[in-house]
Order: sequence, then C-alpha cells, then structure tokens
Amino acid sequence: IYISALRFGGKPPTLLEMALDGQIELAISDAILEETLGVLRDKFQRTAEELQRHEAYITTCTRHVVPTETLDDVPGDADDNRVLECAIAADSEVIVSGDAHLLTLGRFRGIEILRVSEFLQRGEDRVR
Repeated sequence: IYISALRFGGKPPTLLEMALDGQIELAISDAILEETLGVLRDKFQRTAEELQRHEAYITTCTRHVVPTETLDDVPGDADDNRVLECAIAADSEVIVSGDAHLLTLGRFRGIEILRVSEFLQRGEDRVR
C-alpha cells in the first residue's frame, strides 16, 4: 500500500491519512521500508531527495516494529513473508494489501488480509 499511496493515489493514501489522524495504526519494519524505497528508486526513478521525503512521510505515518520471527509461508513471492513477519511483530488484527499472493492467503495466524477498499468499507460500516 505504501507504493500505491505514494505513486498512484486512489484509496491507499486514505490509510496513511487515517494513521496520521490516529484513527488506525500502521506498522512497518526495516525490510518493508527498504523494499518500498528500493521500488520507488528503481522502478519509478525517484531521486534521492524524493526518497528522503517519502521515507520521512512513511515513518511519520507508521509504528516501527522489529520482527523476531523469519517466515517462509507465502508461495510465489518470498518477499511477502516480510509483511507477515511485520504483522506478527505488531500484533496486527488486519493486513491491508493489494498483493495477490497475500490476498490469496485470506488469513494468517488469525490476522485477516484485506484489500484497501474492503478495509475502508468495514470502517464505514462501523460508523453507521
């Protein structure tokens, strides 16, 4: 969601804004932050200055966690295991992602895996 929020807009920036407002808590690990910045640099040709701004914004919106467990539970994309590790370290209730490999899992160790739109819809349903 971080790349989508910073690069494409749409619904993912809403999650970052909700985190800034204290409505939700987003967690991030060093591995996820490094991967996010690497993709922004390599795939989207962000400059060093832009990457510094993105990093500052992401770290402002998130709680840094240090995973203590190494997983190998995501078939097809080993890097997605870092998301699961982060969620476990953060004691998350939900993983919000657009990644097909994670979404296919549906749930991991009691942590629900939802698309951004599904997560936001649930929030609207609670307000009503």
